[in-house]
Amino acid sequence: MFKEIVIIKSGGDLGSAVAHRLVQSGFAVMITEKTAPLSIRRRVSFSEAVYQQEVVVEGVSARKVSKEDPETVLRLCKKGMIPVLADENLDILSKISPDVVIDATLRKKNMDMHRDLAPITIALGPGFTAPEDVDAVIETNRGHHLGRIYYEGRAMENTGIPGAIEGLRRERVIYSFGNGHFYGSKEIGDLVKKGDLIGKIRGCGKDKAEEIRVCSPIDGMIRGLIPEGFSVKKAMKIGDVDPRGENARCDLISDKGRTISGGVLEAILHLMHKKKLKDD
Repeated sequence: MFKEIVIIKSGGDLGSAVAHRLVQSGFAVMITEKTAPLSIRRRVSFSEAVYQQEVVVEGVSARKVSKEDPETVLRLCKKGMIPVLADENLDILSKISPDVVIDATLRKKNMDMHRDLAPITIALGPGFTAPEDVDAVIETNRGHHLGRIYYEGRAMENTGIPGAIEGLRRERVIYSFGNGHFYGSKEIGDLVKKGDLIGKIRGCGKDKAEEIRVCSPIDGMIRGLIPEGFSVKKAMKIGDVDPRGENARCDLISDKGRTISGGVLEAILHLMHKKKLKDD
C-alpha cells in the first residue's frame, strides 16, 4: 500500500471519481470543499458528506471531518475512508503535508494552485499550464483526448456543450429560468416524462412571491439535481435527465470520470517514478 497522502480540492462527480480510484489503488485521500458545495450528480459526489455527514460511492465511504482535527483525518485515511473537510482555503496544509494536491474544482481558471503546495500537483481541465502552474494537467473535454496528461501545455478550452447521451446534449439539461431557491418534488433516480414537474423556484420576481415551475425537458431518469433549498440564478444548471430511463445508472461513476481518474493515477505514478530516479 502507498503511504502518499493526496488532497483533492472539490468532491464533485469528477473529483470523487479521482478520489475513488486513488483510494482503491492504496493512496490516503482527503477532499476539501466549500462550506456549502454544489454538486449536480450528488449520488456519486463525496461532497454530499458535508450535508449528510457520511456517504458511500461504489463501496468507498467518505465522512465529514473538521479541519481542526488532523488526527481523525489521518485515522480515517488509514482505514481506507475519505475525510471530507469544509476547507476551501486549504488551511489543513498547516497541519498535514500532502504528497499530492489535485485541483478538481473545474473553475476553468487558476485561482490559487501552484507547485509549492506539494511535491506533486495536478489540475483537471482548462485554465492551468504545465509545468508553470502544476506538474500535470488532465484533459476533461470529451473526445479522443479525454484523460490525456499534459506535462507541458494546457487542456482544451471548455466548449460549454454537455456530453451526448443517445444524441441529446443541451436538451437533457435542466436550467433555472429565474433567481430564487429551488424546492424539488422529484428526486435523483426518479423516472419522468417530458413536462413532468420536477420542482419549483421560489422567491422570484420583484415581490419575491413568484414561483417558477421546473419541468423535465425530456423523458428519462433524473440523474442529477441540486440540493433542496439551494439558491439559484437564472440560466444556472440545476439538474439533468438521462434519456436511457430505467437503463440509466445515477449511482455509478461516469465513463468520463473513470477515464479522467485513470489519467490522474498514471500522472501520479509517473511523477513519483521520475522524482525517485532524480533522488537516486
